[in-house]
Amino acid sequence: MQHGIYYAYWEKKWEGDYIYYTDKAARLGFDILEIAASPLPYYTKEQIQALKSCAKSNGIRLTAGHGPAPDQNIASADPSIRANAIEFYKKLFDVMGQLDIDLIGGGIYSYWPVDYTKPIDKEGDWKRSVEGVREMAHIAAGNNITLCLEVLNRFEGYILNTSEEGTRFVKEVGEPNVKVMLDTFHMNIEETSIGDAIRTAGPLLGHFHTGECNRLVPGKGRTPWREIHDALRDIKYDKAVVMEPFVQTGGKVGSDIKVWRPMVDDQSEARLDEDAKAALTFQRYMLG
Repeated sequence: MQHGIYYAYWEKKWEGDYIYYTDKAARLGFDILEIAASPLPYYTKEQIQALKSCAKSNGIRLTAGHGPAPDQNIASADPSIRANAIEFYKKLFDVMGQLDIDLIGGGIYSYWPVDYTKPIDKEGDWKRSVEGVREMAHIAAGNNITLCLEVLNRFEGYILNTSEEGTRFVKEVGEPNVKVMLDTFHMNIEETSIGDAIRTAGPLLGHFHTGECNRLVPGKGRTPWREIHDALRDIKYDKAVVMEPFVQTGGKVGSDIKVWRPMVDDQSEARLDEDAKAALTFQRYMLG
């Protein structure tokens, strides 16, 4: 099992100096740094080579996360938006391949955050999304990329809200490089049993996010870590476990995640680093 952290724990925008955060993740003892995919299609060859070299020299595996913009919605009823989404993912997967990033997670079967002022057509969007994700999977396979579809709580998404829905969707897509992604924060809201949700996904679980129900780092909330450990052991999960805490107000990240108050008293980078390192120790112990 490899342990990682999402760069946006330290950031207020959906992009950052990934070389800086790769160095930081390595210093703190992480195996993985998860980065936002949105800027990657626009990277120069020099940027790609620099990030790739940095990750390799630090022994850090890079994974990607993405919350698609509305014009990247593969489930849209508008054919032009679906076509635009495919073109975006073609460019993204090419750069990911060059960076040796073999996994992308998030609500990539739809868009995020959802605009609930507009009508919701779950049945129609589900069908279009299955077809679109299948096409995306064929493109991703050329770069040995696995698509991990994140099950989101009802306030952030509507197509996949439970592990049962995520598992059923992935089976309907029917491609070997499409997997379920679960997140302890979202499961805390939607699932009757977090352990049973993990067991429902079983061998289809391809990526796992951790964080407390209050979005603090693991170990600073009431998440049932022993239950999670037992369920992951039962399904023999040995893939990535990436913590995704959000504790800072302000910026696009704070607005989209709805962090309206400082979640920690001291938001200095030194304190955030200290908490991340302690959370890594906690997570390795509880899930190892």
